[in-house]
Order: sequence, then C-alpha cells, then structure tokens
Amino acid sequence: MSTAEQLVRAADQARERQAMYLRRKRVNQIALALSLAAMMFGVFWLIWILWETVRLGLGGLSVALFTQTTPPPNEVGGIGNAILGSAVMVLLATFVGTPIGIMAGVYLAEYDPRGWLASTTRFVNDILLSAPSIVIGLFVYAVVVARFKSFSGYAGVVALALIVIPVVIRTTENMLLLVPASLREAAYALGTPKWKVITLITLRAARAGVITGVLLAVARIAGETAPLLFTALNNQFWNTDLSKPMASLPVTIFKFAMSPYENWQQLAWAGVFLITVAVLGLNILARVLTRQK
Repeated sequence: MSTAEQLVRAADQARERQAMYLRRKRVNQIALALSLAAMMFGVFWLIWILWETVRLGLGGLSVALFTQTTPPPNEVGGIGNAILGSAVMVLLATFVGTPIGIMAGVYLAEYDPRGWLASTTRFVNDILLSAPSIVIGLFVYAVVVARFKSFSGYAGVVALALIVIPVVIRTTENMLLLVPASLREAAYALGTPKWKVITLITLRAARAGVITGVLLAVARIAGETAPLLFTALNNQFWNTDLSKPMASLPVTIFKFAMSPYENWQQLAWAGVFLITVAVLGLNILARVLTRQK
C-alpha cells in the first residue's frame, strides 16, 4: 500500500471516528436532556405538594391542636388523641417488629444464607415487602379483630409490626453481607464464639445501616391508613387502653379531609403537616447515620 493510500485511509478513519464521536455526543445530550426533564417534572410536583402542605398546614397549628381531642363539626378542637394514638401504636409496632426483623436478618446472613429455610424466608419476605398494606390490614382483621369481635389498638400494633418486619429483615441482611469476611475470620482465628462475633463485630460494623432500616420502617408505618382502618378503627376521645379502638393521625386525616366541614379540613392539613415533618426528620436522621458510616 502506497503512502498516499495510507494517508487517504487514515483520513477516512479519522472522519469515521469524528462522526461516531458527534453521534455519541448527540445521543448523550438527548439522554441528558430527557433525564433533566424527568427530574424537573418530579421535583415540580414534589415542591408543589410540600408547598401546599406547608401553606395549609401551618395555619392549623395551635396549642389546642396538641391538647384537645377531635371535635364535632364546626366546633373548636384538636387532634391530640390521634397524635397520642399514632405515637403509641408506632412505638409498640417498632418495639415488636425490630427485634424479630434483626434476628431473622442475622439468621439469613450469618447462619444459613443458602439453605432451604433461608430461601423460603426470603421469598415470603419479598411477598410481604411488595404486598399492599390493605392486604395486611384485612389479614389482621380476619385473624384478630373478627376473632375477638372488637377493633383495638393491639390489632393496629400487629398490623404495623407486620409492615416493619420485612423492611428490617431486608436491611439487616444486606448490611451484614456488606461486612468484610476478613473481620469474621480474624475473630474466629482468635477463638471467638460465633454469637459473640455477630453481636460484637458484624452487627456493630453494620449498626448504622441497621438503624437506618429501622428508621425507614418507622417512617413508612407512620403514614399508613388502610391497616388501621381495619384494626384500630378510630376513637374521638383520649384513650390509652389498647384493647379498645384507638385514634390515629392517618385515619383522622382520611376522615376529616373527606368531610365538608372547614374546621375538620384544617385539622386534616395540620395532621398532614405533622406527619410530613416527622417523616422528613426520620429520613434526614437516616441519611446522617449513613453518611457517618
């Protein structure tokens, strides 16, 4: 091949590379523009929702909101009983579901990661994670409420705990699997028992991730309405007896937001604002813990 032909071939290859570069650049610009448009579309609706929540929710904040019970139509009152009921049921559900989820996650990651029981547990856990919350509410209604012939706070706690457990299981297992095997091997080489390796090394190393999973589970159940409609129902008065129907913020918001009464609608927006602030705080706390990790 002569020198002239080589130069021509090199020039053709350079033009082909330049054309390919320009084509890839156009495709990249189009993909970037579409991605930015999708992001702006989602952010627009998010900002609008937050703005409406703040604008309508701040107007309903008062001392009576936290100290008085849900009022009759067109009368002064608050949602203190609903705040108390939600706090009690969410805390108890977290207290019940967190240990079960952590222990199950430890079993899946440390004791039998490839056994048939672990595979079955993961399959059932995935179903619970993807199941609509109303299905869990109906299940608890059939098992607890229908059997004891009464709505109760206990039934609400059970329903919320069943939502907490699969989230904590998945998070705990994933965080433990991220711990380097060298840490376990070093501890075993020193003669450390397995239970002590798990409690003092692997769980401690994955502590931030596990706590983050628990906080995200709490944020999820804080706004659940469907399970509580079938279990705890509602209560217009102060109630700390879990064997009786108990008020909750999500159910109260659902009831008041659908009403034609202005004072109920204002209380509903105030409740939405409180839940939004609580969930936002939990998510910020989870991100702080993850960043520290």
